[in-house]
Amino acid sequence: MSDDRLIVAMDVPNVLEGLELANTLGDAVSFYKIGLGMLTGGGLALANELKQEHGKRIFLDMKFFDIGATVEAAVRGVAQFDLDFLTVHGDPHVVRAAREGAGGSNMKILAVTILTSLDRDDLDASCIKAGAVADLVQERAGTALSNGADGVIASPQEAALIRALPEAEGKLIVTPGVRPAGAALGDQKRVMTPAQAIANGADHVVVGRPIWQAANPKAAAQSILAELASPQAKTPNH
Repeated sequence: MSDDRLIVAMDVPNVLEGLELANTLGDAVSFYKIGLGMLTGGGLALANELKQEHGKRIFLDMKFFDIGATVEAAVRGVAQFDLDFLTVHGDPHVVRAAREGAGGSNMKILAVTILTSLDRDDLDASCIKAGAVADLVQERAGTALSNGADGVIASPQEAALIRALPEAEGKLIVTPGVRPAGAALGDQKRVMTPAQAIANGADHVVVGRPIWQAANPKAAAQSILAELASPQAKTPNH
């Protein structure tokens, strides 16, 4: 089985294209992220098929945010499908409700800190309090972890700061905003290469377009996997 530190973001329109991509990648990839973009295209059905029939690990990226009772009910509903990761926003009341909803399942609750497509100008436009993005991400991560999150979503630029937090001991750091050297940034603003992200303390990197838009998706995935296995991906204490 492939190195599951690589999570491929299946940002394709529907189940048929998702299954086609999974078949193309084959055994090279063992972990997939399915997000809101495919929700109306059968995303949950695809998640179940990949998990139950193909033995893949599944990260359901829903980024739940609502009142506590609603979040708890939504997470309880998702937990019955035996998926691996689920995202919620990192606000304390949301994280606590999600933890209750997950109950005794094995599904990990990952808290979103600040989206990797946002920078300080975007935060200003949303009336988010002043401060460096990295400092706010670290603060939100610590709060989410202390309220019961199993891990956090953050850009690779903040992974080392989060890993240094006492609350991060034994917790997961999953980093989108990862681009192989030379790849287009798309709508991402806070990016690093896969090796840099892992070296900074990330447990998993999420890569989408550089793989599924490639002329040869399997070769693109294998190139990233080779990078994750390289000395450049070793953390300083390894």
